[in-house]
Amino acid sequence: MTTTRADERQQHPVAPDSTHDVTNQPPPLTPYDPSDDSALLEGLRREGAGWAEEDLRRLGRLAGSAQVQEWSDQANRHEPELRTHDRYGHRIDEVEFHPSWHHLMRTAVAEGLAAAPWADDRPGAHVVRTAGGLVWGHTDAGHGCPTSMTYAAVPALRRQPELAKVYEPLLTSREYEPGLRVPAGKRGLLAGMGMTEKQGGSDVRTNTTAAAPTAEPGVYTLRGHKWFTSAPMCDVFLVLAQAPDGLSCFLVPRVLPDGTRNTFRVQRLKEKLGNRSNASSEPEFDGTVAWLVGPEGQGVKTIIEMVNCTRLDCVTMSAALMRKTLVEAGHHARYRSAFGARLVDQPLMRNVLADLALESEAATTLTLRLAGAADRAVRGDAGEAAFRRIATAVGKYWVTKRGPAFTAEALECLGGNGYVEDSGMPRHYREAPLLSIWEGSGNVNALDVLRALGRDPATAQALFDELALTRGADARLDAAVAGLKDQLAEASQASARRLVERTALTLQGSLLVRHAPPAVADAFCATRLGGDWGHSFGTLPAAAGVDAIVGRALPEHG
Repeated sequence: MTTTRADERQQHPVAPDSTHDVTNQPPPLTPYDPSDDSALLEGLRREGAGWAEEDLRRLGRLAGSAQVQEWSDQANRHEPELRTHDRYGHRIDEVEFHPSWHHLMRTAVAEGLAAAPWADDRPGAHVVRTAGGLVWGHTDAGHGCPTSMTYAAVPALRRQPELAKVYEPLLTSREYEPGLRVPAGKRGLLAGMGMTEKQGGSDVRTNTTAAAPTAEPGVYTLRGHKWFTSAPMCDVFLVLAQAPDGLSCFLVPRVLPDGTRNTFRVQRLKEKLGNRSNASSEPEFDGTVAWLVGPEGQGVKTIIEMVNCTRLDCVTMSAALMRKTLVEAGHHARYRSAFGARLVDQPLMRNVLADLALESEAATTLTLRLAGAADRAVRGDAGEAAFRRIATAVGKYWVTKRGPAFTAEALECLGGNGYVEDSGMPRHYREAPLLSIWEGSGNVNALDVLRALGRDPATAQALFDELALTRGADARLDAAVAGLKDQLAEASQASARRLVERTALTLQGSLLVRHAPPAVADAFCATRLGGDWGHSFGTLPAAAGVDAIVGRALPEHG
């Protein structure tokens, strides 16, 4: 059994005559239940997935347990290590992980947080996965990378039915089987992604990795270098490379069907700001065997569905980080006293917590709406597909942009304690910027919104159909919608960020007016849409219903 720090403190109590008595410090947060979140549970039911509420609550209790939180800490303190060669000099290109990483991965896959929804015909199955991510995201963010890519690989792989027939049942499996072996002989698989190269980044059309066809139809060999490939211990990868007819998508297994190792030379692991539990690598291909996925020259079109899926996961993880750090800040404020009163009872701190709670609820509500759109789109709803196309890019831009400022404010609620590594807050703070970079930085997503609006008028129509559901409910929201229409008519690359930011805030406001308690919706519209807000968190107007907002977001038993 894992010994936690709390256990160690009980085993080694401070001596009675110690000069180091500990007072006015909060007790450990664990165990707690990340699913004890009104916005989350209401959104789960509203998006047609209430049938999974009991399982979500069970997952929440597990995620907030002392043991699982310890796994998360250990997976980040003991980072993955690259082993390029064995003791005899043979090239092996293996990455070693701490056992806690494997515990987290095994649980995530078993709980359906990888590709399981693609094998589940129940309406709301994809919403359940997103809700599970909002809960399980209170653990470690790094292992969410391979589960996200495994989920996202399935719709892309379906562009090549004969490959999907072999690999999809293993990608959608709920069994985690680490180790490099013949993929078809394993009980479950993980998928990674190799898109970016050092000379292009998000501009994948400048990729130079070359794909040469072989005598066998559909089989190619690759030669080139990838700049960011996560995570190198996965079983198969979707890779972009230049074929004779242009940029194309390929399936690359680490182990070939005959049991031999494919050429996948991991040159190094990236030294990253955060996301330290996850291995991001630079692999080189040299005669690497690959199978074509989709037609030659349509690599971007083939892989775009994968990007839509992983962008939703970026929004999900940002919302989960917001909620996690809000819970940490609220817990500290509830037990810490200063100047004669608990922090949570001090008006200024209460205003900060309420403002953070507004941001968190708006992010969670939008995330679940996007998940509902994705679920209905994959089941054939054209209107929801159009809404998903624009709203996911909008949500990816805005929610992930808010993450770093949010986590910084939540960290500050703990004062100096929050700046210390063992509080966990620095890890969350370092993690937050990744979500706005992964799957396209802010500019890339802003341009993608412009592209969607310019190429497909149905996307704008779907967006304004959504916003029309609250017409007349709030004057500030109505004014924001009218202003958004004006901005849209004059949209340009130079103004793209302003347009996407306004779109995100208007959409969040509309969702909260429809679904949140009046105090939450009114405060959001007053500040984010009406302009009655300062330039930092904690500047809500006096009439903002702070007590009601804090009480909803941070119930006393939370």
